[in-house]
Amino acid sequence: MRGKDILKRAKNVLDIEAQAVRNLKSRLGKDFKEALELILKTKGRIVVSGIGKTGIIAQKFSATLSSTGTPSLFMHSAEAVHGDLGRVTSDDSVIVISNSGENQEIKQLLPLLKKIGSKIIALTGNKKSILAKYSDVALDVSVKKEACPLGLAPTASTTATLAMTDVLAVCLLEIKGFKEKDFAFYHPGGSLGKKLLLKVGDLMRTQAANPIVKENRKISEVLFKITAARAGCASVVDKKGRLAGIFTDGDLRRHLERDPNLSMRRVKEVMTKNPTTVRTDMLATEAMRIMREKKIDELPVTDNKEKPVGLLDIQDLLKAGIV
Repeated sequence: MRGKDILKRAKNVLDIEAQAVRNLKSRLGKDFKEALELILKTKGRIVVSGIGKTGIIAQKFSATLSSTGTPSLFMHSAEAVHGDLGRVTSDDSVIVISNSGENQEIKQLLPLLKKIGSKIIALTGNKKSILAKYSDVALDVSVKKEACPLGLAPTASTTATLAMTDVLAVCLLEIKGFKEKDFAFYHPGGSLGKKLLLKVGDLMRTQAANPIVKENRKISEVLFKITAARAGCASVVDKKGRLAGIFTDGDLRRHLERDPNLSMRRVKEVMTKNPTTVRTDMLATEAMRIMREKKIDELPVTDNKEKPVGLLDIQDLLKAGIV
């Protein structure tokens, strides 16, 4: 095939698969609602089973359910009749995925699931199959043709099946009122979890790493404290310990150009008054947004009495993966 022919064929594959997904919309009706209701009423777990290419789709579907608030496990259809069926109880619902609905492994599995007492939901391309007949609810994921020119490799059919599992998962999480904080709970180790869970109090610098000086201190003393803390600024407090201002590297450079005797002046004379502050319970992502909007690298962290309790440095946010 020449270059133009290859591109034409590639676009044709996408058209076939896109149409396969679009065709699913007209099939979302009574059966789909019944499937959702059955899953929601399940006291145990949602067991998802499949074999071959649909087995891979089943694994992904089970993982999506588990991470969005619906306890689930994957059970390979062939391994089920070799001991894995012991994972299933009468409180579980089993979603069986098979395009033909006539696999030998599926035929062996179905009567055993009925004997256990589990509810069965089918995702199949054949509504007249044994799988569809045995199931309590059967969802039609059939396609007019595969994108494979031989009509053999599962292509459009697996795309349509994957799309239908996503539809089920998304509808379930919305019905359950699954929120960002819930998602973060199940993803604490990833970047998403960090963005949704980490707060300013988790990342701020404290104690020796949080330089705090009184407003009558000389600049030379303030610089010594900033250097010792390896920070880029110092929080300046009044007589009652409340934040009065902040003295930064930028303040130093601006005033040093005009005043060669700057080191002997009091910090309250040259500090930045009324600086932007954050609280410990603010999400780190929100603090990052503030820093970017205001083009600043440090933020004093204050308590409800406006006393500095920490210092948030943009470098600490970047190291934590808050980007």
